[in-house]
Amino acid sequence: MSRKFAVISLLILGFLAVAHTAAAEGPQFVYVESGVQSANGNSVLAFERHADGSMTPVPGSPFPTGGTGVQETHLVFGPYEADSSVFADHSRNLLFAVNSGSDTIAVFHIHADGSLTPVAGSPFPSGGTDPVSVAVSGDFLFVANQNGDSPHLTGPVLEGRTTRLPNYTTLRIAPDGSLSPVAGSTVKVARLSDPTQVAAIPGTNILFGVDFLGGLIQSFLFDDDGQLHQNPTFALPDSEFTDPGNGNGPQVILGIINHPRLPLIYIGEPPINRVGVARFDRNGHLRFLRSVPNSGQAVCWFRINRAATRMYTSNQGFADTATVSVYDLSDPERPKEIQIIQLAGQGNSAQLELSPDERTVFVVTQNFSSLIPLNQGKALHVLGIAADGTLTSDNPIQISVPVGAEPQGLATYSPH
Repeated sequence: MSRKFAVISLLILGFLAVAHTAAAEGPQFVYVESGVQSANGNSVLAFERHADGSMTPVPGSPFPTGGTGVQETHLVFGPYEADSSVFADHSRNLLFAVNSGSDTIAVFHIHADGSLTPVAGSPFPSGGTDPVSVAVSGDFLFVANQNGDSPHLTGPVLEGRTTRLPNYTTLRIAPDGSLSPVAGSTVKVARLSDPTQVAAIPGTNILFGVDFLGGLIQSFLFDDDGQLHQNPTFALPDSEFTDPGNGNGPQVILGIINHPRLPLIYIGEPPINRVGVARFDRNGHLRFLRSVPNSGQAVCWFRINRAATRMYTSNQGFADTATVSVYDLSDPERPKEIQIIQLAGQGNSAQLELSPDERTVFVVTQNFSSLIPLNQGKALHVLGIAADGTLTSDNPIQISVPVGAEPQGLATYSPH
């Protein structure tokens, strides 16, 4: 290594250390959607996490989205199963939140005190029916429109769903934060496939989508105009869904995340409680490598720390079996589960997120079980992260929403 390169490297590392310290010492905020189902009743709940780990609501919270939460009140599979329903764009200080029940995307300016104000014109049409997940790359917002929220769908209906097809589409983010459709960018997928997530791979023009009930991963390349070019869909091997005792299990997948440094993705395989590992090339083509066990029930969602040493999974479970697992990523192609922790109280674990300083894991829980008393089990769980990346105490904050509504989505933010 040349002296010049070594000096530059040290300067970069020093800058990153300072930036990380600043993020750790500055205010940190957490955002969750309330999912309220009344007309224009949806909102974003905002919390500040303080230096001592305590959490308090941000003044003015909840912040109305100008739209409606999921209308279905007894969903087992559907919009609540999505990831990235709320997304914080740190480069623009914007927060995006889906209005699944009114087919729009709300956009907010995030202020230094964590409060939110709507972008002029918000909310904006999602480009389809029942938006559930968003992702940002450059000036584009990608949206998965699931078409899975039966009560608010219009038009001819077949098997409880409109004959309109689910889709993935692109919206352009203007300098003022407003959204507009990218003409010709919409890609339709099979009816009842239930898209649940869209994930843009940083530093590439690759976009992945998860078709939950289809058991498929959609792969796209997007160009400089935001047009989506669809690759052949990717299916896990049949062997991943074979149960020697009970025949073939359902081919469903839920949740993917990319490794921060390597062309790998990790895939939730909830029916068999395993985590799949696949490698992708520069064109977005996937090759399945293997799966590894998860000791929870229904592993569904993932987050990875910046150092790419630990991966955290949310395992949905039943009334009293919602858990979070910690994986060692020392061998990225063979993640090893090193801890599982049961969440306090009742509830079905859903989306999870790391705090900006990576000292906390937040998990949203919902109520999908008849074993949980009505309107209980809805909470924001706050789990501490030890120096070795394992999890410590769980201090849940109960979320009060009307009967039938479920909180969903998580985003964290720290001002620059």
